[in-house]
Amino acid sequence: MAQQLLDRIVARVNGVAITLTDVKASIALGLVDAPEATAIEQLVDRQLVLGEVARFLPPEPPAAAVAIEAGALTTRAGARLPEIVASTGIDEARIREIARENLRIQAYLNQRFGVNVQLTEEEVAQYYRIHPEEFTRGGTLMPFTEAEPLARERASAERRAVTVQRWMRDLRGRASISLPE
Repeated sequence: MAQQLLDRIVARVNGVAITLTDVKASIALGLVDAPEATAIEQLVDRQLVLGEVARFLPPEPPAAAVAIEAGALTTRAGARLPEIVASTGIDEARIREIARENLRIQAYLNQRFGVNVQLTEEEVAQYYRIHPEEFTRGGTLMPFTEAEPLARERASAERRAVTVQRWMRDLRGRASISLPE
């Protein structure tokens, strides 16, 4: 009797397996937006963050928020949802669990890194000067006084993203990650 491959492990993160089916389902649901190799890296990062979430337990998201997030995931899959369900075995309960995880990750990151990073006026002005294309409307650069709230928001988001990237690099450095060939 010939053996049949049920699934292939594409990574292990601190002992947790990530399978090819996980990757395919994540791409189909829009959880990751990348080719397969990059998607695996994104799922490794997601698993690292979920490990941190499990350690520090942010508040449980409300059921209504989970339902909205699950709806967004299924909407991204669109008419392909039945095909995705058939090919990956993902079901409505797993989609709700992924939605719950998404919300818990966001709550954890907001709790740990804040929603908005405090910036000095000079940092905001510097962002405005470095990114003039973001503040140009109809070929004309908006005056700083008009662009300042948007510049503050974007500079804050950029600073937070850099901080989270550094943190992810540290998490990866402490983790046991294997990517089978």
